[in-house]
Amino acid sequence: MQQAGIVNSVIPATDGLTPVSGMPTVAVAFGGGGARGLAHIHIIETLDELGIRPVAISGSSIGAIMGAGMAAGMTGEAIREHALMTVGNKTAVVSRIWGLRPQTVRDAVAKGIRIGQFNLERILKAFLPADLPDRFEDLLVPMQVITTDYYGQSEVIIDHGQLFPALAASSSIPAVFMPVRMNDRVMIDGGISNPVPYECLMDVADIVIGIDVVGAPEGDGTHIPNRMESIFGSGQLMMQTAITLKLKIQPPHIFLRPTVGRTGVMDFLKAREVLAMSAGVKDDLKRALEQQFEARIKA
Repeated sequence: MQQAGIVNSVIPATDGLTPVSGMPTVAVAFGGGGARGLAHIHIIETLDELGIRPVAISGSSIGAIMGAGMAAGMTGEAIREHALMTVGNKTAVVSRIWGLRPQTVRDAVAKGIRIGQFNLERILKAFLPADLPDRFEDLLVPMQVITTDYYGQSEVIIDHGQLFPALAASSSIPAVFMPVRMNDRVMIDGGISNPVPYECLMDVADIVIGIDVVGAPEGDGTHIPNRMESIFGSGQLMMQTAITLKLKIQPPHIFLRPTVGRTGVMDFLKAREVLAMSAGVKDDLKRALEQQFEARIKA
């Protein structure tokens, strides 16, 4: 899909994604949303329970990170346990971030840590499972990671080569993390150009699932948002506008919005709360899949 003013571009892969004949196949697009993306764990757990292994996965931002875990063969239960032990654990967060500190005063002065300058690739390597492969080619399920070319004003799909730079680029939230340079192009958060990247999967599976965890500003309608609330809330409004347009043009077969409440983009320490409030999406997915499979059997 091409949005107005946005040119989609793809870093070519050596192998394309190929539909599989026979039983209905499933592909999943995990959307971006920061800490709200912990709700994706329910989707992975549900597919595990149903014995469904996607033939392809795509993801933007936190959705790319969660999708990579699934594509690498991790179960939803394993991803849940890892998340709760790392980003959901204050002691673990402090310890791992401390390990990323400059080792000398000279380094601190030369590379000083400032808001908007955090190197996300280093952070991901400190927090993600050690056995996550370094390259797309070593994933068990074909994976497409969405990022945004800052100067090219375009969505970029990455599906081969080094995995961690792609995940870092896709998750580089403006004003929080450093952009990532890839192939002499400056990349930022994939959610900016495509918050729920299901279109790239529509031709490779019978049933495509899109998961939206962008959320939206919440309140009583009278509260004046502060500066940070305005910045992140405006981003949510922008992405929801893009999603609404996409759904009008071509919706996926299943589109779900887990309950994520007022969870902030960086509220990872609220992991247990996010998982608790979004648990209902598991039943939603089961019902939707049952309807899709029944419709195909009758057809």
